[in-house]
Amino acid sequence: MRRWADSTVRRRSSRDELARNEKRERVVQAAKQVIDESGIDVGTALIAERAGIPRPHVYRNFTSRDDLDDQVARRAAQDLIARVRPHLTRRGTPQQVVEGLVRACATWAEEHPHLYRFLAARGQSRTLHRARMGRSRLLDEIAAAARGYTKSGVASFPEGILVGVMGMVDATVIWWLDQRDESLDVMVGRLAGHVTLVLRDALAGHGIPLDPAVELEPFVAE
Repeated sequence: MRRWADSTVRRRSSRDELARNEKRERVVQAAKQVIDESGIDVGTALIAERAGIPRPHVYRNFTSRDDLDDQVARRAAQDLIARVRPHLTRRGTPQQVVEGLVRACATWAEEHPHLYRFLAARGQSRTLHRARMGRSRLLDEIAAAARGYTKSGVASFPEGILVGVMGMVDATVIWWLDQRDESLDVMVGRLAGHVTLVLRDALAGHGIPLDPAVELEPFVAE
């Protein structure tokens, strides 16, 4: 009898946990959608309406609005990473490789300007470590790609350089979104040139020359 009762409690607990997770995911997706559509300052009422739940229920499965925003940032970062990842294994000169990455970021930002601003703002917040946002995974993948392209064997590509590069990309792309003072192609080419110079200088500091005219091939482990 006790075994049957314990099994019933476990099933009920499992169903309750599944229901909580589903509701939590529904709220996260709703918040992501309304931020994408309306901007980073959307209120709880819009999120609740999109999720189809009463407004007081929005935070029942989150510790705070920051907790909800963390989850939204994580989902948005996953979308951006998915856009960028294919360009981490493209063949080309250093400028061409970097330009592919920058263009992927910029075109995603043009399609989702509010989410891009949201990600950049969360990345600068003292209350949010990059690892919780998901961008650390992107930095890891870019660092691995850099080691592969240069065949350098450097155990750890300078993360501070990559963080600084990402900040430069964010600032430039957001300025472009606000000003539209040049075409996307011109902005991407200019920004890619700046990023390439920074990375070449960083590699040179490790004794790794990077010829701007040589086509690089990504390293593929056997």
